[in-house]
Amino acid sequence: MSTVRRAALVLTTLSAALALTACGPAEDDSAGGTVTATPAGPSTASSKPPSKPSKPSAPPTSSGGGSSADYDVFPCSTFDVTFTASLAEPTTSSYLLKVTNKGTKACRALGHPVVTFGDLDGAATERGAAPGIEDALRLEPGESAYAGLMGGADDGKGRTVGSIAMTMNTESDLEQTPLTASTPDLYVSPDINSVTPWVNNVEDALSL
Repeated sequence: MSTVRRAALVLTTLSAALALTACGPAEDDSAGGTVTATPAGPSTASSKPPSKPSKPSAPPTSSGGGSSADYDVFPCSTFDVTFTASLAEPTTSSYLLKVTNKGTKACRALGHPVVTFGDLDGAATERGAAPGIEDALRLEPGESAYAGLMGGADDGKGRTVGSIAMTMNTESDLEQTPLTASTPDLYVSPDINSVTPWVNNVEDALSL
């Protein structure tokens, strides 16, 4: 056999062997060979963070002008207070009225004092607006309230009295014992006399 033919035979055999080798894996796969799966990537669904616990709701508050404890505070009566009257301005027969809580519990000084003049008929005319019962002045034991009483300038129509009597406004039918105070030469004009509501300081009592 010639050298050329031998070389050709060798090349033919080598080519056939390479062809069989290249086709091997494909045949194995088609015959049910093992296939390695690609690992799945991380989940794209986002998980929500745990919700924070809700804050406790605030306790309910009482409505109205005062706290719930204020509903147990009753109006002051003459049984709860001491009473004085001091001359403030002689020209207009003006007096400063003062009541002090002598009890052991708080009470409320409601509205205007009810003031009568000696043996004269009627009571002093109320002057100025007073707060409602829920906003009335609260007197702790030992605390005082003030009001201004004016008899009026001498207009020739009135009379002079030596004392006054006072009861507290309780907005009830409670029978009270009037508290009296000496008021020497207090002139009372039937048209001008007046009394202010209870306040917590002297200045307001004499300026209302």
